Amino acid sequence: MSDETPPTCALCCRPVPAEVPQSLHHLVPRLRGGKGGPTVLLHDICHREIHATLSETELARAYCTIEALQAHPRLAKFIAWVRKRPPGFRSRVPGKRRGRR
Repeated sequence: MSDETPPTCALCCRPVPAEVPQSLHHLVPRLRGGKGGPTVLLHDICHREIHATLSETELARAYCTIEALQAHPRLAKFIAWVRKRPPGFRSRVPGKRRGRR
């Protein structure tokens, strides 16, 4: 067993153990000019919640920083909830919840 400290999820600030599903999130979506741009490590559940909440256009225009994502009302509520869970917590994120315009 390694003594290394696991990396931290950029969104919820919980540790991301190696055995937990994780992914890289492009701060500016690839389809909106972010290919090759900065990425952050997230728990898979946190990443899925971002994309269930915001469209690619919203992410590119107004939510292209961790601070902006953390300040979004729905994501802030999710973060407060998920921070009470252990780092290995997994849950199904429902389908897209953002409304159609």
